[in-house]
Amino acid sequence: MRAEAAKRVELVFSLFDANGNGVIDSDDFDLMTGRVLEAAVASDAGAREAIRTAFRRWWTTLATELDVDGDGVITVDEFRPFVLDPERFGPTVTEFAEALSALGDPDGDGLIERPLFLSLMTAIGFEEANIHALFDAFGPDSEDRITVATWAAGIEEYYAPDLAGIPGDRLVGAPAA
Repeated sequence: MRAEAAKRVELVFSLFDANGNGVIDSDDFDLMTGRVLEAAVASDAGAREAIRTAFRRWWTTLATELDVDGDGVITVDEFRPFVLDPERFGPTVTEFAEALSALGDPDGDGLIERPLFLSLMTAIGFEEANIHALFDAFGPDSEDRITVATWAAGIEEYYAPDLAGIPGDRLVGAPAA
């Protein structure tokens, strides 16, 4: 795994541990889902249900694949070596990427405006300066919008263990390569 990906893993663990108790459990995903849905007030019921389903799938996949001792929590040691495994998590990442990026486009025009992007990413737990750096790396248009497809692809890249110098590296404060 590349050093950049290892930094992304550490950040993802801290974000998934939404209640800050040092482990990941189903309550963390309920908490994160609630925060994201609060930020997505303009989204329709279908988009809201899609993100609920994506978060539930994240937890189910993590629990199934990583909870080696069956105690209902994922420790950082259980999480670190496997979370970026495309064979185990690829479909889960894709579902999440599609759901979150669609949530950012409540009017269905295929474009995501910076304020909503900022709100959704803040709800997940990313730092504001890093969110702006990511949005800028995605190359917004003259009206400060990115495409749904760009964001979805960026989410999938973020979980790839062999990639570096990607826009998502800005979420950990890493400069572009």
